[in-house]
Amino acid sequence: MGLKTRQRTIARSVEMAGRGMFTGQQCRLCFRSAGPNTGVVFTRTDLDEDVRIPANVANVAKRARRTTLCNGTTGIETVEHVLSAVSGLGLDNLLIDAAGPEVPDEDGSARPFVEALIKAGVQEQDAEPKICVITEPITVTDGEATLTALPANGEYLDLLYDLDYPDQPGIGRQVFAFRLGRDDYATHLAPARTFLLKAEADQLRAQGLGPHLTERDILVMGNNGPIGNELRFKDEPVRHKLCDLIGDLSLLGRRLHGRIVGYKSGHALNHQLVSRLVAQLTTDQWSKQAIREPLLDIRHIQRILPHRYPFLMIDRVIELDGDRRAVGIKNVTINEPFFQGHYPGQPVMPGVLVLEAMAQLSGILLSRRLDNTGKVAMLVSMDRVKIRRAARPGDQLIIESESLHIRSRTGHCRCRAMIGDKLAAEAEIKFMLIDEDVG
Repeated sequence: MGLKTRQRTIARSVEMAGRGMFTGQQCRLCFRSAGPNTGVVFTRTDLDEDVRIPANVANVAKRARRTTLCNGTTGIETVEHVLSAVSGLGLDNLLIDAAGPEVPDEDGSARPFVEALIKAGVQEQDAEPKICVITEPITVTDGEATLTALPANGEYLDLLYDLDYPDQPGIGRQVFAFRLGRDDYATHLAPARTFLLKAEADQLRAQGLGPHLTERDILVMGNNGPIGNELRFKDEPVRHKLCDLIGDLSLLGRRLHGRIVGYKSGHALNHQLVSRLVAQLTTDQWSKQAIREPLLDIRHIQRILPHRYPFLMIDRVIELDGDRRAVGIKNVTINEPFFQGHYPGQPVMPGVLVLEAMAQLSGILLSRRLDNTGKVAMLVSMDRVKIRRAARPGDQLIIESESLHIRSRTGHCRCRAMIGDKLAAEAEIKFMLIDEDVG
């Protein structure tokens, strides 16, 4: 399937269940169709209140040897094989209900998920696909390990992985190339299983991870090959690396067009590369949008927000996606009154005012929900606050707010501010929604 086909989802719901690889806990998954532009969204349904966790790189939590997604303190573990199956089959939109903390792992491969999704059938949707075209080389490294994104001709994603274990004759050096969208993912990559060296398997057991696994359940590689198991392909380890890579790249939320070359890389570098691609994509999009007519100019903004000079921090809104996401602009000029004292010889916009701009954009976003019309978003708390880069006169802050939860009386948004392609600040902000006339 080329990148120019329409968006796709599944035709009907399908379920599967099993134990998680690392936790060993039971989990039931239900795959459900989703509307155009939804993307892939996990929902933890085993808690007192359902928690949605979109499959994007902003929600990745640091874990060893796997990809975990979190919304606040709620997570879903080891999602890379599910995401790989979804991307490998060319699906764009999917709701995945998870009744458990870790997706089932039947054999350490993506094949069980592929079989379930094929059973559900494919439904084409009336929407153009979201595509990210790699326009310039991007490389991330960690010691010897490297992962590079390169421009390429055509409408596919070409992948090449070089796996090198010189001190492990049971693996050695393996190289495999795959074209996503043309080559048969279900046959060539999905069956390839997770592999570990014996020392790594012993270390995981010592940490209490994967207590239910035996050498029949996962590939444990010794000097002469798998211990107590058999290979499905002579180069199964490198095929599994590509399977994982495809799953992690799907965290971009778009079909990717170009070429990816990996050498000894793993999940951490995969996530770094996707973050770099997101930053580049966001900068390119916002730079084009910023010079167009705004969706909301300052007059519209003043009708929504109660703030006025010198405390109105949003100049225009350039993108709105319902009550889910908003992008706004704050132009920083030397005429700002705070520069008189912060600091006269080295003017820097106070970080708290960058956060205030994020909060104001979030207020605009929350106002999009009909039942919040006529209400004011009052800030309650800020979490995961990080100021990464100073804003100075002449800079343009491009601010993004994404709603995580909106209720009748509360709102919760994830925000970030960019200066060019550099992250300036980020935070999660919670609000209380009160009636406008409440004193």
